[in-house]
Amino acid sequence: MMQVVILAGGRGTRLGPLAAQMPKALIPIDGKPFLGHVIELLKEHGLRRILVLHGHHGDQLERAFGDGSASGIELRFHHDGPRLLGTGGALRGALPLLEEEFFVLYGDTYLDIDYGAVADAFHASGKPALMTVFHNRGQHDTSNVVFRDGTLLVYDKKNRVKEMEHIDYGLAALRREVVAELPEGTPLDLADFYSRLVREGRMAGFEVFQRFYEIGTPAGLAETQAYLASR
Repeated sequence: MMQVVILAGGRGTRLGPLAAQMPKALIPIDGKPFLGHVIELLKEHGLRRILVLHGHHGDQLERAFGDGSASGIELRFHHDGPRLLGTGGALRGALPLLEEEFFVLYGDTYLDIDYGAVADAFHASGKPALMTVFHNRGQHDTSNVVFRDGTLLVYDKKNRVKEMEHIDYGLAALRREVVAELPEGTPLDLADFYSRLVREGRMAGFEVFQRFYEIGTPAGLAETQAYLASR
């Protein structure tokens, strides 16, 4: 199964004091760090090679999880560096550690879906990138995708149109070659890069039907805690 890259370099400012002295991924839920729940989920789907890109208090993540052997996985870390480069810049900076193809997700999300089905769709698409999308209709954050008849037509987080009923679910599949196109050492939002790939017709879309959970806001954290408790 594919490598998983987790973007965990955010500062967690929307969580206030809760994430001021630790990465969001270390916030405890039901007695263990949030990232521990994510790792368990990935293991359930046979995903055992995980690369965490971190920044804000990232050394705490390394001390908490080590090389992953205690959890039965292969865990590696890469620090974003002293300069904030955004999600795209962080991914480009980790290029030497990326496999030929990989999943990428955000370290504050819990995505309880069939990862094998996403990988199959990625390979079948013949494209170097794939975005998972959810028929959101404005329910969970603001919709930003036009997805029609199985095709990803528009992705734009800045210029929204009424046809946007889907949302970027937070899981993508990429080939290393497209990341290599990015300029090294330049600040870049991964969302802008995805928008370009969609415009160029190089990013496939795959619809999922289980809502996403996130801990980036107090309300999201509460919902995620409740979901994990029920799961």
